Amino acid sequence: MMKTELWKLKRYHIIWAGVLLMLLSVLLTVFSTTALDGTVWTFPFFAEQVIKNNATTIFPMCIALITGYIINREGTDDTLKSILTVPVPFPVLLFGKLAVGGLLSLFLGITSAVFTVTAALLLGFPGGELPAIAQTAVQITLNCLFLYVAVLPIIAIAARIQNGHLIGAVVAFVYGYGGMFAAGSTTLSNIYPVTASLGLIRYRSYDEAVHWNPLFCTFSLLAALLVSVVFVRTAKKSAAAKRLKKPKQVITKKGW
Repeated sequence: MMKTELWKLKRYHIIWAGVLLMLLSVLLTVFSTTALDGTVWTFPFFAEQVIKNNATTIFPMCIALITGYIINREGTDDTLKSILTVPVPFPVLLFGKLAVGGLLSLFLGITSAVFTVTAALLLGFPGGELPAIAQTAVQITLNCLFLYVAVLPIIAIAARIQNGHLIGAVVAFVYGYGGMFAAGSTTLSNIYPVTASLGLIRYRSYDEAVHWNPLFCTFSLLAALLVSVVFVRTAKKSAAAKRLKKPKQVITKKGW
């Protein structure tokens, strides 16, 4: 199932939109370095700002849009009815697509890490030694994967709606942006799935003001994963089927 979905990715140009959004996150961080506010920019600090932008503004919306688009294409291309002739339950089909979404999140995470390291080195920020580069690559990649798990319930619900990937992307953006407010509370930041992903990668753990509870963070993402499984297992094929418009009846005129 996953192999088939990976083959289909070749014709989905929206993947390039994800790559561009990862570049946008880095460019926004580069733009913020021009502010004359007295901030001392270093390689680790630059990477942390990219991670924050990914978590709160870019990645939740990006991965919800792309994964939802992959699911929705079966309806818009009118291929779902042909796929369902194979003895594969619709929830299994969804699981295959969501698993590919997880692989895409890793790919986009690696892409974001490459953009981040390249930009920081080009800007000449100090602290860009090999250990810092390796830590940045691991943190950004894993954070994208954990963010995908955090957004999975939204993707699973949107899969039940025709063209739901657009609605899911908007909800995911608001959901990710809410992480900025959750970060203001130590307890809430550990249980809110978006910020819990930061806790699992030990984001700014060197700061004495930052307190992460890995157990709470893990339970938060496991809860999101469990909710997603329930939504997928209860999904019905009719929910994603495309609604075809009835052709208008042509009235033939009588007489000459």
